[in-house]
Parts: sequence; C-alpha cells; structure tokens
Amino acid sequence: MLIAVQPLDRLVRAVFTRKGCPEEEAARIAHYLIKANLTGHDSHGVIRVPRYLAWIDEGWMRPGQHVRALVDTPVLAVLDGQFGMGQTVGPEATRAGIAKAREQGVSVIALRNAGHLGRIGDFAEMAIEAGLLSIHFVNVYASLLVAPFGAASRRFSTNPVAIGVPTGDDAPFVLDFATAYVAEGKVLVAHQGGKPVPDTALVDEAGNLTGDPRALYGDQAGTSYPDPTRGKGALRPFGEHKGSGLALACELLAGALTGSGVNTGKSGAFHNGMLSIYLDPARFDTDDRFLADVRAFIAWVKAARPTDPVEGVLIPGDKERRTEAERRAGGIPLAADSWQAILDAARKVGLRDAEIAELLEDRAK
Repeated sequence: MLIAVQPLDRLVRAVFTRKGCPEEEAARIAHYLIKANLTGHDSHGVIRVPRYLAWIDEGWMRPGQHVRALVDTPVLAVLDGQFGMGQTVGPEATRAGIAKAREQGVSVIALRNAGHLGRIGDFAEMAIEAGLLSIHFVNVYASLLVAPFGAASRRFSTNPVAIGVPTGDDAPFVLDFATAYVAEGKVLVAHQGGKPVPDTALVDEAGNLTGDPRALYGDQAGTSYPDPTRGKGALRPFGEHKGSGLALACELLAGALTGSGVNTGKSGAFHNGMLSIYLDPARFDTDDRFLADVRAFIAWVKAARPTDPVEGVLIPGDKERRTEAERRAGGIPLAADSWQAILDAARKVGLRDAEIAELLEDRAK
C-alpha cells in the first residue's frame, strides 16, 4: 500500500508526542524516519515506530534528553547522548562537529550512549549543507546480529559507515551502508511481508547460507515486533572478510574509542556510539580546484558504458534522490503488516480511531 507523506508525518508526530516526547522532538523523529523511507532506506523508516516505543518503555531511549559534553576542545568533543532519542542527540552532535570544523578546519566528535541514530546519511547530508566533508563510524551496543567472516555465531551488529562529500551542486556524494550484507531492518521488512532479502544474506546455526528471516528471528510468524535475538543464525557481513574487518573497525572506533562500549555478549541498554570526522575542504584547497575536480571525476565515472542503459551508472546518493522524488509524488510503500503495526502502536499510546482517521485524512494515493 502507498501512504502519502504529510498524513504519515502527522500520525508519527502524534504517536511520539503521546509517548512523552516534546513536540519539536516528535517532529524530528517523524521527519527523519520518513526521510529514510523517502530515500529507500525502509529498514530505518516508520517500520521502527513500534520498536522505538518498546525501547522507550525499556528505558533504552529517553524522550527529552540532550547531549552532555564530557570533553570539549576547539577541535574535538566527547559527548554523552544520555540515551536520548537519536533524532535529537545525533543532530546535536553533528552541529557541534560542523561548528568546530568551520572554526578550525577539522573536528572529531565522539558520541556515546545515543538512542537509535537511524539513517547515518542524514548526518553526512547536514555536513554537506555546511560545505563540509564528513566520515561517520557507528556501533550498536547490546545488539549482536552479525557473524564475522568464517563464523556462524554472532559477534557484531550491523555497524554502519557513512561518508559525505559536497559537489557544489544538488547531487552530492553520500555513501551510507551497513557493514552487514543487509541491515537488520531489511530482514524485518522481509519478515513483515515486504521485499525479501538475498538468499545469501544470512547464515543459519549449521553454517548454511539462507535468505529466511527465521535465521534471525526464529519462529515468530505474525509478530509485528519480532525479537532478533530469538533466531539461532545470524546476518552475514558484506564483502566477506572486507566487510567483516570494517565491522570490527566500527566497534573499535565507535564503541571503544568513544567510550560507548563494545559488544562482547554482555547485557545492557541498547544504544549507539558514533565517531565522526569533519573536514573543511576550503582549508585544503590551495589551488581552488576541489569542487571542479570532484565534479569532473564524478562526471567521468558516470560516463562509463553502463551494463543497464536504463539504470545508467550511479554514484552513492543518486538512487536515494531518485527514490525520494518518486515517493514524494506517489507515496511511501508499506507492507500491510508494517502499516497495521504502526496503527496498533498509535492505539497503544492512546490515540482513538477517530483521531487516527483525522490525522490520516487523504492518506491513500
């Protein structure tokens, strides 16, 4: 089914306001979740609404929190997210990095104890809007989902990496990917009846490759909020040993270095750590040719002979921009089970059916 953007935004705002988030924070959560759907990152979109509510109930995400500076110098900061909503503490950490890089030319921000940060490409895009390059490494504490290369048992989470480079036009380079073959949320989408994952994306307990979500969730058929710890298998890293090595690097940089903690099987509150580096290209560009070189190289890459003449040759960010244009015009696709789970979550926080109907007026395209 296709859900129009504005009614969906109203509903998600109302859900999180009823759950105790300040109105501005509820608006941010709705904005970032829906932006993930618009750009095709459905795994980090509104399918997360029921899970966020559960995490608030568990105390793993806390409405109304802000970052607290533990270390603050002209070029670096260590910030404690205090388990606040990722859509609040993530942008706050990014703004701190942008401000320092504008002053000093470079900055490093270590964010610990953040609630789920969502689509990390959002922070790369914030830096691009300020004219900055950025690199982001993320780990996920208390979330063992991914087996290292050569293993069938879990040791990592999906540990995303994002890199943003401004191009001086409206088509910047935004690389944003999980170090798992697919994000856990994509397996959740498949579990909910949406797009299936590749048949080599997971490994079962015997070491066999599979695309069956039950390797991650176990037998939880019909469950709108399945527990990914119930399965006996695991996600696989992308790129075999290369993705596995990068996932390990995320634990060391975003977990150990930030002080957010690394995954060693210990229990604790689910949270993200993020190490971000910001660079001002103007401080490096002594010959005033950076943007021209960036655009020239991207144009040369995209001029390569395509294997698919219709799709063409894309750079990171192109597919997201194309998908966003399509979905803003036609609506956001959601599996029926996912949509029902969101409606059930709205009722759970006290929204009556009449209120939901009013918020969703003209929702269907």
